[in-house]
Amino acid sequence: MTGPYKKRRRGTQGECHAMTDAEIGSMHLISKKQQRWTPTTSRDTVSDWSPVHEAAIHGRLLSLRNLISQGWLVNLVTADRVSPLHEACLGGHPSCANILLKHGAQVNGVTTDWHTPLFNACVSGSLDCVNLLLQHGASPHPESDLASPMHEAAKRGHVECIESLVAHGGDVDRNISHLGTPLYLACENLQVACAKKLLESGASVNQGRGLDSPLHAVARASSGELACLLMDFGADTQARDAEGHRPLELVPPESPLSQLFLQREGASPLPESKP
Repeated sequence: MTGPYKKRRRGTQGECHAMTDAEIGSMHLISKKQQRWTPTTSRDTVSDWSPVHEAAIHGRLLSLRNLISQGWLVNLVTADRVSPLHEACLGGHPSCANILLKHGAQVNGVTTDWHTPLFNACVSGSLDCVNLLLQHGASPHPESDLASPMHEAAKRGHVECIESLVAHGGDVDRNISHLGTPLYLACENLQVACAKKLLESGASVNQGRGLDSPLHAVARASSGELACLLMDFGADTQARDAEGHRPLELVPPESPLSQLFLQREGASPLPESKP
C-alpha cells in the first residue's frame, strides 16, 4: 500500500470512525517523501486499516512477507479489534494465515463482535484455514453465543468444516437461545449434507430451538429429504412446539410431505377443520 496511511479505519466489522489523537500518536512517519506510516513496536497497537490487513484479506502472500520483514506487526488490530489473521481467514487464504501464525499471530483473538479467526474461517468455508487454526490451538468452542463456528458452518453448508470442528471437540449439541442447535440451523437453512453429518456425529435429533424441533423447521420448509433423514434418525413426530403443533400440522394436508408423515406415523388423515 503506497501513499499516506489513512487516518480513518476501514475494517470489515463496522463503519469507519476517525482515529483518536492517541491512536495517531502511536504511529510515526518514517519517510516524509513516501508519506508512509508504520506502527510502533507495541504488540497490541490499535491501528487504522493497515497494509498488513490489506495484504491478508486479498491473499497477497509476497506483500505480506515483505511487510513483516520490514517490521510490521502481525497483531495490529483495528478499533473493532480485527486482526490481519481475522482477515486472512475471512478471505479464505491459508498461506497468509500460516505466515501470520508463524510470526506470532494470536490464534484466538476476538473482535468487538466476538468473531474469532476460526469463526471467520467457517464463514468463508475454508477447510484449510479451519484445520490450520485448530492445529495452532484455536478453540472450537465460541467465546460468545453471538459467534459460534459450528453454527456458522452448519448454516452455510460447510460440511468439511463441521467434520473438522467435531474432530477437535466441537459440541454438536450446543444450544444457543436465539439460534437453537447446529442441527436446527442446518435444517432451517435446508443444508441436508450438514444435517446428515451432524446426526452421524451424534447430534440429538430432537433438540432444536426452544420447543421447536428440527422436524418442525423441516415441516415448515416442506423438505421431504430432510424429513426422511430426521425420521430415519428417530425424530419424534409427536413433539409439540410452543403453539402446541406437531410437525405434521405445520404441513398443508395436500402436500406430499403430509402423506410421508402419515405413512411414518401409521396415522389416519387429519380431521377436517370445523367451519
